[in-house]
Amino acid sequence: MDVNAEITQQRIQPELKNLYVGVMLILAIDTALDACAAAVLDTSAGGVIALESQAMKRGHAEALMPLIARVMKASGVAFAALDRIAATTGPGSFTGLRVGLSAARGIALAAGKPVVGVTTLTAFAAPIVSENDQPHPVLAAIDARHDHVYFQVVGGDGSSLIKPKVAPIAEALDAARFSAPYLVGNAARILADRWPADAAPPFKIDQQSAPDIAWVAWLGAAVDPESSPARPYYLRAPDAKPPKDPLAGAARPPAS
Repeated sequence: MDVNAEITQQRIQPELKNLYVGVMLILAIDTALDACAAAVLDTSAGGVIALESQAMKRGHAEALMPLIARVMKASGVAFAALDRIAATTGPGSFTGLRVGLSAARGIALAAGKPVVGVTTLTAFAAPIVSENDQPHPVLAAIDARHDHVYFQVVGGDGSSLIKPKVAPIAEALDAARFSAPYLVGNAARILADRWPADAAPPFKIDQQSAPDIAWVAWLGAAVDPESSPARPYYLRAPDAKPPKDPLAGAARPPAS
């Protein structure tokens, strides 16, 4: 099932979120893009009870665990009391998202709790769809460099118009055919600056360096663990590949 459609079609209004996901304590983690963030969501309280987000392009590995420790202390919640852990899965920085996913899996294993994944494109789009009272489509886009973007387009009701993909910016701009979309993500300004002159201008340009960690938490509470695994969501292969085992072709020593 398309996770974005599953969540956004529910049109989760803030006052209804608690009813939708039930009573849960969620630790959410995001290191996929230019932020290191964590939050604890208490759905019975109707919102996040502790949150910290630091803007950063690198250094997530060093910053994350101390940041999580501070958030957990501020929340007053023990790891054992959590119902699940949620982490962003990408698209994003290959190194950054692995830091967050490794931490989420480690905490989940130690606490004996389930861990779920939330895509960054979904996290960018969902809060807009949930509050969108107008029929504007939402184009969520992330800079993939080399004149490409990761993007998807959903309708104002959360229906999928273009599934998540990586493509040249020129192809993403073809979404202008949907008429006055809401642009969101860290590539929103890139697309806006190159928007076709003969198309209706974007309804709104919402440049964000990273998704709202509170919404990562809400999505983490709402998704089905079976269909939302905590593993990297790659739309293209990593640029860097691990070196081959230098011992793979070496001669074996004679048996003694």
